[in-house]
Amino acid sequence: MLESPLQLASKHALLHKLPLMLEKICVHRFASFNRLAQLLGCLLLLCAVASGADATKSRADFAAEMKDQLIQKVLPYWYDTAIDREHGGYILSDDAAKKAPPATEKQLVTQTRMIWGFSSAHLKGLSDAKRDYLKAAAQGYQFLQAHFLDGENGGYFWTTDLTGKPLDQRKLVYGESFAMYGLVEYYRASGDKAALQQALELYRVLQKRSHDSRNGGWVEHFERNWTPILDPHAPVIVELGGAKSANTHLHLMEALTELYEASHDQEVRASLEEALKINRTWFYPSDPAKSSFHRLFDWQPVTAASSAGLSYGHNVEFAWLMVRAEKVLGREPSWTHFNAHIEHALKYGYDHTRGGLYSRGFDNQPASDTDKVWWVQAEMLAALTDSLKRKENPVNNEALIKLLQFILQYQADPRDGIWLDTVSADGKPKVTAKAHNWKANYHDVRAIVKFIEAFGPGFQGR
Repeated sequence: MLESPLQLASKHALLHKLPLMLEKICVHRFASFNRLAQLLGCLLLLCAVASGADATKSRADFAAEMKDQLIQKVLPYWYDTAIDREHGGYILSDDAAKKAPPATEKQLVTQTRMIWGFSSAHLKGLSDAKRDYLKAAAQGYQFLQAHFLDGENGGYFWTTDLTGKPLDQRKLVYGESFAMYGLVEYYRASGDKAALQQALELYRVLQKRSHDSRNGGWVEHFERNWTPILDPHAPVIVELGGAKSANTHLHLMEALTELYEASHDQEVRASLEEALKINRTWFYPSDPAKSSFHRLFDWQPVTAASSAGLSYGHNVEFAWLMVRAEKVLGREPSWTHFNAHIEHALKYGYDHTRGGLYSRGFDNQPASDTDKVWWVQAEMLAALTDSLKRKENPVNNEALIKLLQFILQYQADPRDGIWLDTVSADGKPKVTAKAHNWKANYHDVRAIVKFIEAFGPGFQGR
């Protein structure tokens, strides 16, 4: 039944009042996390009701709405809450339903993703008199170079304290990859050639210290002086000691793609070709059921139960990053390989009733972990965007529309547009964090921008 304009107006009036109502109730009446999380779930559900017309929205409608949220809410949130105006760099600790624990450190991945995010925002012309995103990126770049860069051994430390004193001085290639990625984007935004040279220098350090000349690929974990950490039981923070991981090799490929496009360095090109081949062959093969998290140095499988299974989010992220790398290399994109991963995720890991991509599964079986994590939704948004931009497909289009409906109704906090860390399959908040060391302005902002540019008004003239 069609709703009257008065009914729709009433719903949207309620929608706009709900955040203030929630804030007042939270301050005066709710103290426990569980009750706050339940209340937040109710808010998101009411927003879903108030957005009842979403079923008739086109991709262009969603793109226009998300552009407005990005400019008016999401990017201002990160600018206003995350910049450390005392010491430099960024501090991320926020929660939608409870007081977040105070931050105690600054992590390499967080800092470099924030540099990337603000640089990207400036490149899209989104800086203004109130919020200068290039300036926000520049102070992060300066903090990175002053406090994370190891001038003696090369590479960047994993963490510092809030003032910039190094804490965990190990070198993790996962983090080094994001340093390279952030430096390239800052160079593009600022024109500062020193940033590009820093990225190239980091690449050369990685080639010298971590590249496996015998088997190919890159060793991933090192002490400060680049002594490899090979114990599989060592607490290496990211992935598995003594093994090569899909996660690290994917993001190294991502960084090499951007570094090669910016520099046209032929050694970087050769490394990008190697990373692309490794990811396609060993971690994200054309049969997605055979995807793997970890491999031994000689590419034999890791048989530990903790390494079994696959990540739908990483699989679809690989799919679109593979195409991006191939285009930068001047190759014909591997659309058959790309489609295999999208179709596998849609068949076994997608919620066709409510929308949204599940977290994990095993080979060709239904998903074993049906939580909906913010970055997984973002990578599915990016992958479906690339799929539909290339070729219309009613199945993929329906999945994209339902994904957008789910995100806006259940995952995004309507007060500021920031996506909750994790919700259940039916949209109930599970992890209500909005900002922390692993959650910055990267996955979701990147996917939103990609979607807006593909199907919406773009960013010319904002």
